[in-house]
Amino acid sequence: MKPLLECQGLTKKYNNFYALSNLDLTLERGQIVGLLGPNGSGKTTLIKLINGLLIPTDGRVMINSLAPGVETKKLVSYLPERGYLNDHMRVDEILSYFVDFYDNFSIERANAMLKDLEIDTHARLRTLSKGTKEKVQLVLVMSRDAELYILDEPIGGVDPAARDYILHTILTNYNENATILLSTHLITDIENVLDRVIFLQNGQLTLNATVDEIRSKWGKSVDALFREVFKC
Repeated sequence: MKPLLECQGLTKKYNNFYALSNLDLTLERGQIVGLLGPNGSGKTTLIKLINGLLIPTDGRVMINSLAPGVETKKLVSYLPERGYLNDHMRVDEILSYFVDFYDNFSIERANAMLKDLEIDTHARLRTLSKGTKEKVQLVLVMSRDAELYILDEPIGGVDPAARDYILHTILTNYNENATILLSTHLITDIENVLDRVIFLQNGQLTLNATVDEIRSKWGKSVDALFREVFKC
């Protein structure tokens, strides 16, 4: 089976600064992958290149053998770090919008998760707390039957009590042929759901290993290795 994501010599340069430099990366299906690195390491640049929001300076990125574009929008479900929904819309109006826009969006799945989270679908987004808005956005993303889910800081703004539910939601709402690429600084909170981790530093890939390989080779948790590699 062909890889779900392939990056070959992927480079993004701004004037004399390389946000991403000659990155080679392959991700297979059926994994939850942690995209980890300090601020300015190139994580957001990589995510935007995969989503077609930036154009590479050099190299290429392929999703299921397709360059980012209209066709890959059907394959990728993306949760950006910053909110993008219209604050004046009600939650149920946003659900209807997603039903119209995405053929692979499950309104039944979305409503079930919103009910579990006790989120009023008649409420306007502007009346909800920051954490509740982030929950709504995650529900929208995970209610699509996508092949690649890209989650940028999905638990950064929610209280610890909600994190377990959100991680459970992530685990139970993607199929075995899909892959989740999850970027976060809260490594200890997500380490137990990860299959593989990618370390980026200064726009370059410094580690691509399974969690089991890290524990057997270094005898450390992912969080402990991260702190060692990226200590100030």
